[in-house]
Amino acid sequence: MAISTSSDWPLTAIRNPNIRQKLVSPSSNLTFKCPHYLPLSCPKLVSLFHSTSPNNSSSLHDEASRLAALVSFEDRLPDSATLNTFLHGLFGTLGSEELAYECYEKARARAEFKPDRTTLDLVAEYLMRVKRWELVSVLSDDFKVYDLLPDAVTCARLISSCVEARKIRVVESLLLSFQLHREVPVLAFVAAMREYNRIHMFSSTILVFERIKASLDPNLMDSACYFRAIEAHTKLGNVEGVIKLFEEFQSKEFGKTTFSGEILSLVCKSLSKAGLVSEALQLFQEMQINGTVSDPPASLYSSLISSLSSKRVVKSAEGLLDEATRRGKVLRDPDMYLKFVVMYLEEGMLEKTLEVVEVMRFQRKLKVSDCIFCAVVNKFSKRRGYGAAARVYEKLISWGCEPGQVTYALAINAYARIGLHSKAEGIFMEMERKGYDKCLVAYSNMISIYGKMGRLGEAMRLFGKMKAKGIRPNVWVYNSLMDMQGRVHNLKRVEKLWMEMKRWKVVPDRVSYTSLIGAYNRAHEFERCIEFYSEYRASGGKIDRAMGGIMVSVFSKSGRVSELVKLLGDIKVEGGGLDSRLYRSALNALQDAGLQSQAKWLQGSFEAAS
Repeated sequence: MAISTSSDWPLTAIRNPNIRQKLVSPSSNLTFKCPHYLPLSCPKLVSLFHSTSPNNSSSLHDEASRLAALVSFEDRLPDSATLNTFLHGLFGTLGSEELAYECYEKARARAEFKPDRTTLDLVAEYLMRVKRWELVSVLSDDFKVYDLLPDAVTCARLISSCVEARKIRVVESLLLSFQLHREVPVLAFVAAMREYNRIHMFSSTILVFERIKASLDPNLMDSACYFRAIEAHTKLGNVEGVIKLFEEFQSKEFGKTTFSGEILSLVCKSLSKAGLVSEALQLFQEMQINGTVSDPPASLYSSLISSLSSKRVVKSAEGLLDEATRRGKVLRDPDMYLKFVVMYLEEGMLEKTLEVVEVMRFQRKLKVSDCIFCAVVNKFSKRRGYGAAARVYEKLISWGCEPGQVTYALAINAYARIGLHSKAEGIFMEMERKGYDKCLVAYSNMISIYGKMGRLGEAMRLFGKMKAKGIRPNVWVYNSLMDMQGRVHNLKRVEKLWMEMKRWKVVPDRVSYTSLIGAYNRAHEFERCIEFYSEYRASGGKIDRAMGGIMVSVFSKSGRVSELVKLLGDIKVEGGGLDSRLYRSALNALQDAGLQSQAKWLQGSFEAAS
């Protein structure tokens, strides 16, 4: 507040309580008269004015603050209108809001004082700005004492600010004050419901709605109240509550309102999640026919299409998508497109999935998620083979789709399966450059590829690299490495890998034992082969063609005819078979041992199997 410091202004005028000094608010240019009840005869005040130079305009604000500190109310209080006008000026002056609130506190201590609505608005705005929430609670008591509220917008802002600051008790105090007043600001209750929903306090939203219904005039409730309550029930998954409130909303005959489309969208979404997709679609069509919702929002179309896609109702989903397109609705919900793609994949309509991706990229300008990318590539690999999967991968890359970790792993596997090892290696390097360097599946595939390419050193280097990154190798990695090392007769490395598996508690499978026994068989260490075979059988392992073939060779070469005969019996019982080379090896071993009956049995069994 600016205070005149002109040398032409006599000190007697300051000391004279009958002369009113003019105080001008620089922010509003409103002139207020300093009431005669503010004592200005204090020596400190005199020194203040003596020390003030007319040219020292920068000290005006400091003078106002120092003056305010000396203000005290005497027994004689002016009428409320005069004091309210004075407070308006103080609150409107930049930098003097704190002073204004101090004056308000002193004024409210006097029984004769009653603030007007503007004063309460200004006090509320100040407390929100300085975030003095404990004083907001005191202010809510003033609302009850003076039987007066700020305007509806200020009430709503008070609620929103307190919820944002997580001052829930203050919110409840304010709502109680509003509830007891004859002019209930419904906007404030709607604000409370909106903010509670925003911070996921859905149960509190429902309680506020029930409070409005129970304590206030039902005619005061508008469509916004119902929208927030239905939104809360939807988030809680309470379909019955949604339907009940929607029926109540329809009975109110609000007609076409701002929230009609959103309410319909929430109801349809709730019905869809409950598996009542046909009911949701029927409601959607009825609301359009009766004119309640003439222009459904894009979010409603997305919700219905997503639900229909999840239920794999292809025709209805496609029809609704066409309708939305005709109406100019821009559907940009990635989740809807994902469900559309999954629907086509499950129905075997693989080409349709590419059409959806093309629409996303070139019409909607949407980013194709890795979920969609990998789902398409994976389904093509299962339905059309790895070659088709590789071609689809390249097409989507050319459309600007960006693969993620899962898609990269699928692509590496596809190229490896069709023998394009260098291409797979290139994709793996690209994957690492983009930061996807902790994918166990990709490392496993690349180690297998290096083994097939005869690049054993690269495989072991990659094995060490993945462990250095904290990726624990799985059984597939160990199987590949043991097979590679076994083929080059590096038994020390094979045994080291086997012991490492045990130490890391990686459970070996049938392939693990096959690779291990095969390695010792190549080195003609038949005792070790039999030792590991016995361990495998003791753990419940079954004999397949690969395991059976190796052990036939082991028993034949080591002259263990009785074990060979038992093995052949186990192979027949467990449904295995022998290739011609191993069959000849087993037959020769039996004939050399003079076991003609067993040789004839083997011949009969092999011919029957053939």
